[in-house]
Amino acid sequence: MGLPDTHLELEVAKAITEMGPTYGRRMIKGYLAMKGVHAAETRIGTVRRTMHQSYPEARHQVYPYGPKRKTGYSMFGVTHVLAIDGFSKKVVAHSTMPIKNNLAIYEDVFRPAVLEYGIWDQVRVDNGKEFYLTLFIQELLTSHRHNQERRPYLQTSSTRNHIVERIWPEVNSRVNYPLKTALLHLVRYCVSNLTGQLCQIGLTGLVESWNAHRIPGKGVPNDLAGCGCPKKIPQELLPHSVDAADLYSQQLGSSLATHSTFGVDPFSTEQDKLRVENQFAEQYSDISDLFSRAVNNDLAPYKQALLCLITTTQRNV
Repeated sequence: MGLPDTHLELEVAKAITEMGPTYGRRMIKGYLAMKGVHAAETRIGTVRRTMHQSYPEARHQVYPYGPKRKTGYSMFGVTHVLAIDGFSKKVVAHSTMPIKNNLAIYEDVFRPAVLEYGIWDQVRVDNGKEFYLTLFIQELLTSHRHNQERRPYLQTSSTRNHIVERIWPEVNSRVNYPLKTALLHLVRYCVSNLTGQLCQIGLTGLVESWNAHRIPGKGVPNDLAGCGCPKKIPQELLPHSVDAADLYSQQLGSSLATHSTFGVDPFSTEQDKLRVENQFAEQYSDISDLFSRAVNNDLAPYKQALLCLITTTQRNV
């Protein structure tokens, strides 16, 4: 027996409340499936259309972005990095960081993706220097690949409209721009800190929904990806980022930045930083609500939380 209409209406309304009005029927279906709620796309579409008219209108709101833009938050110290499987279109790893960093990308994106899904025959990135460590390790492990005839990696221009480029409009419209509208004249360090955490919440929800939604003519990325690549890699062949960076330096003779921050860290001690985090948590114990409110065009709580973090930081430095 299918989900009752009243139950489905509640679930769709909750999904829109949590993730914003830009999700269509396929992305809502993916989001609900990720939570264990299953219903046909047509039913979800019907329920969505019968809800408050502002939701369909908000979905078609135009944001000023280019189709290949990746870091619309870079001026605020928030940058996303995603890895997507070219065959299934599944997002296999993602991370949000203040500035693109070799070690962070390798540790938080490449390494966990390879450990979970196996080693890809080819890694494709743009011409940025932030992928040097990832490509270095990919080349070190070239003999472990399934298809030895392909080059282990390619660096090409991001304007070539590769598969990963096509998901950035989704990230921009559903994660970045609803929050970015509130970012004016605020302290860079605090903005980067809080906004990065909110973006990670939004990006995680988007990725899980994307991987569970149906792509017309292709299928569902989670189903298409299956167990990943034919060749698996043991953990001992994939060192953690610090060890990988040391190996990179030893073999190639150049060093990589071990840590990247946006703005100046105002804290003189970790104790001061922890005190601010605890005081802020007393006021905002669940910051996911800030994201949900912001993507539904209620920006006041997000702005108030930023001001709270800034004033709390100023009192403790």
